[in-house]
Amino acid sequence: MQEKYHTIHIDDAIYPKLLKEIANPPTVLYAIGNIDLLHTPQIAIVGTRKPTINGRETAKQFAAYLAKAGFTITSGLALGIDGASHEGALQVGGNTIAVLGNGLHHSYPKSHRQLQSQIAEHGLLLSEFPPTTEPRAENFPKRNRIISGLSVATLVIEAAVKSGSLITANFACEQGREVFAIPGSIHNPQARGCHALIKNGAKLVETVTDVLEELQSLLQFQLEFPQPTNNTENLSLSGLDKKLSNVLKYIDFCPTPIDVVIGRCGGEHDAIFAALMQLELAGYIISSPTGYTRVSHSVKI
Repeated sequence: MQEKYHTIHIDDAIYPKLLKEIANPPTVLYAIGNIDLLHTPQIAIVGTRKPTINGRETAKQFAAYLAKAGFTITSGLALGIDGASHEGALQVGGNTIAVLGNGLHHSYPKSHRQLQSQIAEHGLLLSEFPPTTEPRAENFPKRNRIISGLSVATLVIEAAVKSGSLITANFACEQGREVFAIPGSIHNPQARGCHALIKNGAKLVETVTDVLEELQSLLQFQLEFPQPTNNTENLSLSGLDKKLSNVLKYIDFCPTPIDVVIGRCGGEHDAIFAALMQLELAGYIISSPTGYTRVSHSVKI
């Protein structure tokens, strides 16, 4: 990317106040986009580069609701949860900041070139590295302190025990910021980092309301509690006819193989496939190569 960039020094008035408070703030920041976002309330959303389908959807949903509530969504533009979080904010016209581990003249990862351009146009790209700095592995853990340092809190959605996301969470703890974590299946290795955070004092999150209510007292602005749309309202068995609800109750909140669903339902294959199609179209389940996953819609406000 070759867009014109802003250079922000630590003594400049535009330099973000929260970031200046951390132990080793960057002396210079380079930015492309809306630098006014540096002075908006931010929440970091981070997680694994290899999320489950549920994890990716959860990141998008939480980012969308938090963005509608008035937060700028800050993350690292990495594959997986980071990218999904940026996308969730952009999809609802919200604000988002991407903190890069390389210079602003480079797009990384390459698959996020378009997303990076969208953030440059509608949000903010930020880096402490000079614009021509190429991506280097050692720079990505370093930039994580900026992600957490800009934010009033960090939310972790799916992370392995040894994960860059836990580095961000640890930085947040050291910086005196709130850390939230969403639990997952005990069988999902990408949830074990979140479980470790919760064991060590991170706040367990099940709904967006858990985050908003916790931060309400810390912030000097009025949080908005957006009402759920038809696509994200709390979907329950009571909203389905008996045939569909009988199928839905046999689908887990982690991928359930089709043969397991059929075995549990014990009905005719054609009828079960028809029900699965209806449930997916209605947004109750998500299909993947490994099976069907029930959507909890736990982001309901």
